[in-house]
Amino acid sequence: MQTTQNKFEQFKLNRQLLNAIEEAGYTEPTPIQEQAIPLAIAGQDILGIAQTGTGKTAAYTLPLLMRIKYAQGEHPRALILAPTRELAMQISETIIQLSKYTDIRTVVLYGGVGPKTQIEAVQKGVDIIVATPGRFMDLYFKEEILVKHLNVMILDEADKMMDMGFMPQIRKLLEIIPRKRQNMLFSATFSEKVERLSYEFLEFPTRIEITPQATTAEMVAQSMYEVPNFRTKINLLTSLLKDKEVFNRVLIFTRSKEVAGLVHEHLLGRVVKEQELRVIHANKGQNTRINAMEAFREGSVRVMVATDVVARGIDITEVSHVINFDVPLIYEDYVHRIGRTGRANKVGEAITLITMADEYHILKIEKMIRMTIPRKELPEDVDIAPTPHNERQDMLREIDNQKRKEDPTFLGAFHEKKKTFHQAPKSAGKTQQNRRNGTGRSKRR
Repeated sequence: MQTTQNKFEQFKLNRQLLNAIEEAGYTEPTPIQEQAIPLAIAGQDILGIAQTGTGKTAAYTLPLLMRIKYAQGEHPRALILAPTRELAMQISETIIQLSKYTDIRTVVLYGGVGPKTQIEAVQKGVDIIVATPGRFMDLYFKEEILVKHLNVMILDEADKMMDMGFMPQIRKLLEIIPRKRQNMLFSATFSEKVERLSYEFLEFPTRIEITPQATTAEMVAQSMYEVPNFRTKINLLTSLLKDKEVFNRVLIFTRSKEVAGLVHEHLLGRVVKEQELRVIHANKGQNTRINAMEAFREGSVRVMVATDVVARGIDITEVSHVINFDVPLIYEDYVHRIGRTGRANKVGEAITLITMADEYHILKIEKMIRMTIPRKELPEDVDIAPTPHNERQDMLREIDNQKRKEDPTFLGAFHEKKKTFHQAPKSAGKTQQNRRNGTGRSKRR
């Protein structure tokens, strides 16, 4: 029987990397690693389509470390771009873990904090830079980064980068870095935007597609609960989280930082102790987000409430459940959210809470992932709260907008009701008049 070490030896990696791989507990190469590593070591450009949690970070990191081998000079020779600071930090951690028996220097650059410390780290000498596009370009224009020695460039989570509007920065970057270089682009989905970027960025790439586009992890059990309103969502969440043994490490995703704050506020002290609950979103300071992530990774925090800005930066193998408090409006984000559980061959569960206004989006998501998500009955202990008038009106307007998007001639439910009212038969006139008055009596003159 082959050992873990022997399985990775097929790639002809050096002893320093093999020792680090063994120490990191890698059991065997994942499919993306199996296919990408030999091609990347051979110097080919690669287009990798693989969902999150498939081991693609190591798929490009190991060949990169083989190419760089050891520290050399003062200026970066490789650049890895990531859409979020959380993902950039996670990539950096993986590189540091796998290069621990080498003297290769890695610096991570991201916004949200002052640049002084990052500039100092670059000035000390660097071989690999992991960065978000905005911060990298900031330091380049400050003349703190010299790019002429870059010979490898990697774009990770390219689809998210496109969604977040980073294309202008990437185009500027492609103008200033050396043309002669190896390129690798990795994405969970292959949208039209990513396809256009691949034409600009890659030269005769080898395409590796591990799973069909936008498929969801096989190790994740998916389900949905139909709920009438926000208050019932909170009641359901409270009911589920009471079972601490089953729901032992839970990620709750919301559409906005406002909703994330409300969910955190409602759960705090009622079903989750203060020390077991954290909330992270774009308005939270960088140190707060880093500390919260570490506490969640270590297990001292049981429940994390987050927005999609961090969905792709969380690489924790022990997440038991992902709960979509809100259905994502960028449908690919559904794949990325639920990809936070069921990682490293561990079984996970993804639960989505849907209102009547979410049905439209769920049908689109089910079409994209090519499966019907099973629906569950609400637990008996969940109190179904009445829907406030304003919340109901908001949902009806949203449904109107959805129908109008599918059929531009649709006039809207409110318009239809008005039309029906005016066309009521004469015999119904008295009844309709009484309804207008709000009583059964005739209107006072």
